[in-house]
Parts: sequence; C-alpha cells; structure tokens
Amino acid sequence: MTDDADGAEPGVRVHRAGDVLHAVLSNPARRNAITWAMYDQLLAMCERVDADPTLRVVVIRGDGPAFAAGTDIRGFRDFTDGAQGVAYEHRVARVLSALLALRVPVVGVVSGPAVGAGLAVAATCDVLVATPDARFGVPVARTLGNCVPAAVVARLQHRLGVSRAMTLLLTARLLGAEEARESGFVHAVVAPDALEETVADLVSRLAGNAPLSVAAMKEMDRRLHAAALAVQADDLLERCYGSADFREGVAAFLEHRAPTWRGR
Repeated sequence: MTDDADGAEPGVRVHRAGDVLHAVLSNPARRNAITWAMYDQLLAMCERVDADPTLRVVVIRGDGPAFAAGTDIRGFRDFTDGAQGVAYEHRVARVLSALLALRVPVVGVVSGPAVGAGLAVAATCDVLVATPDARFGVPVARTLGNCVPAAVVARLQHRLGVSRAMTLLLTARLLGAEEARESGFVHAVVAPDALEETVADLVSRLAGNAPLSVAAMKEMDRRLHAAALAVQADDLLERCYGSADFREGVAAFLEHRAPTWRGR
C-alpha cells in the first residue's frame, strides 16, 4: 500500500478524505492488472480500515480508463504444477474475504474492464457505480484455461443470479454496463462527466448512516451466504492450474496469440 503519489510503480494507492478511504488500483500499463504485491497491499488496506473505527466508507477504483484487467499474468509464468495455482487462489481468497468482512460499505467505481480477479474484487463491493464503457466478466475459459474458486462463483451467482453468472463463466463473454445494471449487479451507470458527483453523493449518504446498522446488515449478508465458503474445490483448481492447457493459455496470452486447447 502506497501513499497517493505519481503511481509509476504498480501498487494500491490509498488516501483518506475525511471519514472516507479511497483505494486506487494502479498498474495502468497493464490496465491495472493486479500484481502479487498489490494483493498484499489490498490486505494491508483492509487491516487499516479494521483498525480505524472513525472510517465510514471505502471507495475502490482503477487508475485511468480501467478498473482491473484480472491478475497480472506475468506472475503465472513460473507455475509448474497445480499446487502453485491452489496456493495463488488461496492467497487471493484471503484478500477477497478481508474485503467482504469490512464493517463499512465499500463502493466500487468501474470504468473499462473489471475482469477475472478484477471482477472478483468488484463483486466484493456493496455498491457499484459504472461508466457506460464498463465491462464485466471472467473469460478464463477463453484466455488462460484456469478455474474460478467456489467462493467467487457463489458470489457471482448471488450478485448476478445463477443463470446469468453461469452463462458468463461458461461462454467467457463480457457483460456490458447496462446489462450489469439490469441484473442488479451495478447500482447505476453514469456518464463520465457526472461520475464524480454521483459517487460523492452516494458516499455522503452511506457515511451519514448509523455505523452499527450498516455493519449489522453487511454481516447479515455474509452469514446468509457463508455456506459457499465451506465448499471444497481445490481438486478442481489443481487440475486446471496443473494442466498443459493452462501453460499454453499463459504462453498464448503473453505472446498475444490465440491458445490451442487440447483438454489435458
């Protein structure tokens, strides 16, 4: 986690404005793809919020015209077996769990792509505001050949509905901003020139509410959907991350070509 500065190095830039903490996912050269260090910084941000009872709202957004285009694929180049994929997913799960466990409302501001891990982070936000160019999806079946953990699938089903979430995952297509709003995943789609005013008004409303009531409603939501966290799916993750197809997917992504899937 870094102070809000020039953003030259990938990182999560954080600054406080009154009782609101703003976090910016910053890796603009790669459309804010999340690096290993950025996951650690998101976890540190959550710890900072937990330690400060005076904070009322967290706002998460991307640096520039993207929210987050997944995980930075360069981190997968050295994966040689499925166990490494399982360890990676457990690492990400700790971050997502910490975001979901925050007692304060989390507002996500999405422009451009929120895909893969970017969509997983967006799905932990309580309220999403998007610009018309926002796109949401988990296209791993088309790009990398890896797998999505059970907790993320459950969260997407909860937020999008089972049919829409499964169609999104199985077809690897991207959901547009208006369709995301119609599904209830996005609270509002706002023109870029009205975005900051809309977010500021929403944050003000959230910050003015009774903090114990807000925390209780968030905890109620977590408890209602806690059963999904008990689902064991590491065998599925290991099979995908340990496959030749996954290694082909990573190589093809980094070489800017279409992968050739062989089902092994």
